[in-house]
Amino acid sequence: MTVPVPVSMPVPVSMPVPVPVPVPVPVPRPVPVPVPRPRPRIRARPARRASRRNHRRRRIPTPLATTPPMDDFLIRALLGGIGVALLCGPLGCLVVWQRMAYFGAALSHAALLGVALGLFLHLNLQFAILLVSLAVSALLALMSRRRDLSSDTVLGILAHGALALGLVLLAALPGIRVDLAGYLFGDLLAINRADLAWIYAGGAAAMTVLLRIWRPLLSLIISRDLARVDGVAEPRIRALFFILLSVVVAVSMQVVGILLIVSLLIIPAATARHFAGSPEAMAALAALFGVAAVGGGLSLSLIADTPAGPSIVTVGAGMFAAVAITRGRATG
Repeated sequence: MTVPVPVSMPVPVSMPVPVPVPVPVPVPRPVPVPVPRPRPRIRARPARRASRRNHRRRRIPTPLATTPPMDDFLIRALLGGIGVALLCGPLGCLVVWQRMAYFGAALSHAALLGVALGLFLHLNLQFAILLVSLAVSALLALMSRRRDLSSDTVLGILAHGALALGLVLLAALPGIRVDLAGYLFGDLLAINRADLAWIYAGGAAAMTVLLRIWRPLLSLIISRDLARVDGVAEPRIRALFFILLSVVVAVSMQVVGILLIVSLLIIPAATARHFAGSPEAMAALAALFGVAAVGGGLSLSLIADTPAGPSIVTVGAGMFAAVAITRGRATG
């Protein structure tokens, strides 16, 4: 009988257990603390010496340094306005003495027709205005000889007819956009050097002619009969005076505009009439009042942002009103 041999059971083998690896923990480094350094001792100086030092270092602004320089266009505008005022003063006195304010208005309204013709024919605007003003003056002289029409009627027909015709021609110009407000009320701030040359050259020529005909024209204003006895050639003197008015209209258009040219002729002369004792004194005072109106109008235009031409006329009218009120109270 065989004895069974015992079979040994398999012994379980134990698996190795993983050992955790220690993770290094970062150790914070100590932040260096700044050590305050001892501040050096400063000896106190006397207050008087410190004030002198600060006064030397600090630049004290002067009024001339803080005031901004005047722009070039303002200087040109002021020079142009002064030139026109000096020319309009004596001629305005002659207009006031002869009661020809409406004649000046007719010439100024006809200037718009000169603007339209100058743009249409590509001519210099001042030259075109001068030609149209001379033509209107000659037409007025011819039509005034008619007995069936009065002088103011003829002036009204020519003034408004020329103004309307000028507006129609400006509207009919193809491809041209016209700043109508600049022509009607002036654009003094847009004056350039060529305009200044035109103003002063035309003004110098007009003043030279005016000085030559001043005495004969005064004789005609006082008494035509006495002037004829003295040998004054009335047609020639009248024609020269109309030419001078045409030059004034052509020169003054850009300063106060077509509609306000007459005001620059009449208002300074009427203001000077309260103070003058002779014709020459009235002419000089009228020129001074015109220059004052130009300066005041430009200042008002810069401060209140208003158009320069109407501002000049407003200042001139204000001066006339102030003088009329004060002189009226003094005489009353």
